[in-house]
Amino acid sequence: MNSLETIKSEFEQFLLSQIPQKKPHKLYQPLKYILENGGKRIRPLLVLLATKSFGQEIKEGFPAAASIEIFHNFSLIHDDIMDKAEIRRGKPSVHKKWNDNIAILSGDTMLILAFKMLENYPAEIFKKLSTLLHQTAIEVCEGQQLDMDFENRNDVQIEEYVEMIRLKTAVLLGAALQFGGIISKTSNENLKNIAEFGIQLGLAFQIQDDYLDIYGDSQKFGKKMGGDIIDRKKTFLYLTALNQSDETDKKLLIDLYNNKQIDDQKLINSVIQIFDKYQIGDLTQKQIERYTQQSLDYLKKTDMPSSEKNFWKNFALNLMKRAH
Repeated sequence: MNSLETIKSEFEQFLLSQIPQKKPHKLYQPLKYILENGGKRIRPLLVLLATKSFGQEIKEGFPAAASIEIFHNFSLIHDDIMDKAEIRRGKPSVHKKWNDNIAILSGDTMLILAFKMLENYPAEIFKKLSTLLHQTAIEVCEGQQLDMDFENRNDVQIEEYVEMIRLKTAVLLGAALQFGGIISKTSNENLKNIAEFGIQLGLAFQIQDDYLDIYGDSQKFGKKMGGDIIDRKKTFLYLTALNQSDETDKKLLIDLYNNKQIDDQKLINSVIQIFDKYQIGDLTQKQIERYTQQSLDYLKKTDMPSSEKNFWKNFALNLMKRAH
């Protein structure tokens, strides 16, 4: 099998070749800027590797992989505007480098381009891919709205949070894998199972992100620890702590999150003290393992060759071995 780095490199060349080289420059430069600014390219790799696993040539998946990656980056541009985020992948975010209006318009162009990429396929495959991307795009927007709604609520339930991250993050991973299956004309049963493999893995990945923000190695993980607490994000750890703690600690935790005057480091230390008291880190790791195992159970149900199943199992487990 081609190495992941080779596949990624060939895909990068294809992706960047799809960026329109024309005027007005202020419309297309931000698009080029964010796509050239790297990222792990996990979603397009999922498309390409699933295309191969279900029996088709990897390069057949390039336009669909570009569609998924362009859509993903479109969502990041708009997320950064909504979050007022100034940095994306170590560089100024698009709206910071240009302005909100340019970022919105360039993002809109990327969304249209994402769907246009699917025109590279025959009518039957195009219809299935575009239908799935329409559905996934709406779900991602639903997830983003739920995430924003949660900011002003003190009564968010764990089940609601899991549904939010399923919509905002996990469904796009599931769709990427389904894209590969659709291009390879695999069965509906395989499409369903490979999608759930991606969704369950996406849930595990996002909850692990929550965990690593508190208990990760900042050097290895590449970001400052406790950022989610400073931002008062209702993460899996926070919501689990609310469920596990007694009334006194529950009130203290809510008060800490509602206190805008408290020093950042004091806030982090006080929240982590409650987390540690109720072993929230251990409970979170158990949930991560549960979702990871559920993803592997769905993988087993597909009828792809055992060598491909082993590859995906290792891929999933390596994805979850991040900096602790």
